[in-house]
Amino acid sequence: MRALGVMLLAAFAGFFVMFSPPTKAAVPFWLMMPITTGLLAIASIFLERKNLGDVYQFRAVHMITGLLAAGCLYLVFWIGYFVSIHILPFSVSQIDSIYSIREGKNSVWIALLLVLVIAPAEEIFWRGFVQWRLSRKYGVLIGFITAAAVYALVHVGSFNLMLIAASAVCGGFWGLLFVWKKNLWPCIISHAVWDVVILILLPIK
Repeated sequence: MRALGVMLLAAFAGFFVMFSPPTKAAVPFWLMMPITTGLLAIASIFLERKNLGDVYQFRAVHMITGLLAAGCLYLVFWIGYFVSIHILPFSVSQIDSIYSIREGKNSVWIALLLVLVIAPAEEIFWRGFVQWRLSRKYGVLIGFITAAAVYALVHVGSFNLMLIAASAVCGGFWGLLFVWKKNLWPCIISHAVWDVVILILLPIK
């Protein structure tokens, strides 16, 4: 499990730099995010090269599952937004802060990065490496809970409660999808489509 520990430390460091108030202004998010997640994904595939198996086998039904899952998650966030703005007055400014990362950036370029690099890389690392490795060692339930918790914790340095909560919901949702399908493709498709819809096509704010 030493490799897992090293990889998680790298993820914590990278995400802290990208999201922490003292450092995020000094780094170009849309350059660092694909580099960080891409390197984590490449290392994950290398470390799991003997255990890839069916987890990476693509089937046409995965496209349908991923699209439906993305729609369900968007609905969850749409409901969550209207609940949060009524019970948490500070949520509006924190949500606006999340959306600020796209200001002044080319939407097509962002969409391509999300679909081709960031979403697949995050799923390969968080579900295909962290959750899968923990599940094989400690069981599916512990693997799922721990991976989802760590996925939320890497965003704690942002001091943005809404981002941390969103990460917890997403980590739990995609973690359950991975447990259900035992395949990364529904998670990758869901993650990519949801990212583009919620950040670019139909923002919730």
